[in-house]
Amino acid sequence: MPFSVFRRVCLSFLAVFALTVSPLKAQDRAPVVAAASDLQFAIAEIASAFTVQTGMQVRLSLGSTGNFARQIREGAPFEIFMAADEKFIADLHADGFTRDEGDLYAVGRVVIMAPHGASLVPDAELNNLAEMLAAGRISRFAIANPEHAPYGMRAREVLQSRDLWDDLQPFLVLGENVSQAAQFALSGNAEGGIIAYSLALAPEVGPRGTYELVPEDWHEPLRQRMALLDGAGEVAEAFYAYLMEPEARAIMERYGFALPGG
Repeated sequence: MPFSVFRRVCLSFLAVFALTVSPLKAQDRAPVVAAASDLQFAIAEIASAFTVQTGMQVRLSLGSTGNFARQIREGAPFEIFMAADEKFIADLHADGFTRDEGDLYAVGRVVIMAPHGASLVPDAELNNLAEMLAAGRISRFAIANPEHAPYGMRAREVLQSRDLWDDLQPFLVLGENVSQAAQFALSGNAEGGIIAYSLALAPEVGPRGTYELVPEDWHEPLRQRMALLDGAGEVAEAFYAYLMEPEARAIMERYGFALPGG
């Protein structure tokens, strides 16, 4: 049996063990899951379904992958890290902060989005953005901070691919993470922004504007990986296993994530 399959079987067993052998202990200790903010709506649904099915709970902390990686190195008490870029998991594993190399759980996409009533008309090739920028009609354009947020890094790559990065610099509004970038993009004080496809598909976000998927070959792939951190308990192990189950994967797919092996 391949090691990855063996490990998944073991984690599934641990999920059942945590529920049947020590349910009170598992419920009393709700582990903290550090999740990239593009997961804001998907992970909330998954955590809710997990609680309904098992009676166990997890606490969600949403933010930028880079900031979480730094906090983990500083001793933050997370038990699962769901990164928006697998490179952060690889670095943490190399330095001994994770149990193993983790699992790829999704591949993300980015969109250009504008609020209703904005002068910017989103198109996949960013032609209208280029035209408005050349005409001096852009005042603010939102992306996540590329210094520590993977979706900001990919937004920068998209703009560089279209030769817009340098000219757009004075007008960029940087969100601490991609969720905040979406808030800025749709606030009415910006022409739009580049945000996560998963957020644009959320009922709380999508109806507020229009969007178009950006070609995925305009940026490095958003290969999103998760890992159990050292000290993770049995509830975290159970939730980690649940994240690989069909019910959780179906929720991820509904929010626009490509699934590994799919």
